Amino acid sequence: MSAKILIYGATGGIGAASARMLAAQGASLHLVGRKADELAALAAETGASMTLVDLEEAGAFQRAAEEAAAEGDGAIAGLVFAVGTINLKPLGRLSRADFERDFLVNALWAAEAVQAALPGMVKHAPGASVVLFSSVAVAQGFAAHASIGMAKGAVEGLTRSLAAELAPKVRVNCVAPSLTRTPLAGKLLSNPQMADAIAAMHPMARLGTPEDVAAVVALLAGPQSGWITGQVMAVDGGRSSLRNKG
Repeated sequence: MSAKILIYGATGGIGAASARMLAAQGASLHLVGRKADELAALAAETGASMTLVDLEEAGAFQRAAEEAAAEGDGAIAGLVFAVGTINLKPLGRLSRADFERDFLVNALWAAEAVQAALPGMVKHAPGASVVLFSSVAVAQGFAAHASIGMAKGAVEGLTRSLAAELAPKVRVNCVAPSLTRTPLAGKLLSNPQMADAIAAMHPMARLGTPEDVAAVVALLAGPQSGWITGQVMAVDGGRSSLRNKG
């Protein structure tokens, strides 16, 4: 049995695209999600094993890690944590519960997922790889992004801290997308005029696709990026670093 790459949030747009791309590259996968039919269909498509679980449940991360490790003789090849929130409100409308929820889902759960999988990844070392997710909003700064910006900023700090701590056995990197056409962004993109206006803010003049992001995830999760760790990779159509013409 070969060691598995754990993919959390596997039934989301980016998680599913990452699973398909990694499977096409020959990676062995273990998918984690809470939507039974979608998870089973993707597992069948990619030849993956799976853990059906709601991450709110006590012991969810430990269970997923143990089941993934059992599929790979105790080893885990890596982890992709494609779980997150999009909670956009001006500061005056944000409650303590908003801040706590965004931090929990984006940052604390990411840390707990890595913590649970670490024994298996160390067993696979060297070569195990962790991919976490930030946002263009950390580098750029947008109105109404205080809660999500704080939470994703914490993910970037976690990325660098773990990369330093776990090297050379485990690599840890982070992908920072701009707005991408996923189910999570559905409410933002339901108005075609708004979607077009946001797309026009990007130098590449379009919104991202799950496949745009998954291509970088597949790079970072695979052996071809064996000398890359501690990095935050912008996949954002140039929005974080370039100004549009005019």
